[in-house]
Amino acid sequence: MMTKQILSSMALMAACGCFGGIGEVSQVPNQRQETKESEPQMAEETAFYCNVKALNPTERARHNQLTEKLMAIRKATVQTEKGYELQFSPADVTVTEIAEWVVAESKCCPFFDFHIDLENAGRLICLRLTGREGVKQFIRAEFGL
Repeated sequence: MMTKQILSSMALMAACGCFGGIGEVSQVPNQRQETKESEPQMAEETAFYCNVKALNPTERARHNQLTEKLMAIRKATVQTEKGYELQFSPADVTVTEIAEWVVAESKCCPFFDFHIDLENAGRLICLRLTGREGVKQFIRAEFGL
């Protein structure tokens, strides 16, 4: 049943376009373990929420522009233990543009952990998106990975 809920919510997210700014709040259910002192561990449903109203229309337009650019120019996508790494050539995008995207994305999707690395003597820019359990499914749905 939980799988059906996840797929249903992921379809809703795709329709709402969290990264694209259409809709108000998107969510993907997730399982989280919570422990209280005198109670045994029980699974509790939580969700990822995107606050698409976190950006004003001008910020949203710029964020959409950067999102489209980053998805179009990425050289590789690497699945990691906790998320995904998007790899870029510095000839195509600047670290400043990626950092600008991260700042805006963190406003509407604060559940992401972001990591920007400049590797191979400055010949590779890596953007890792990670987070709590379930974030990989969310990333796949939002970015079509």
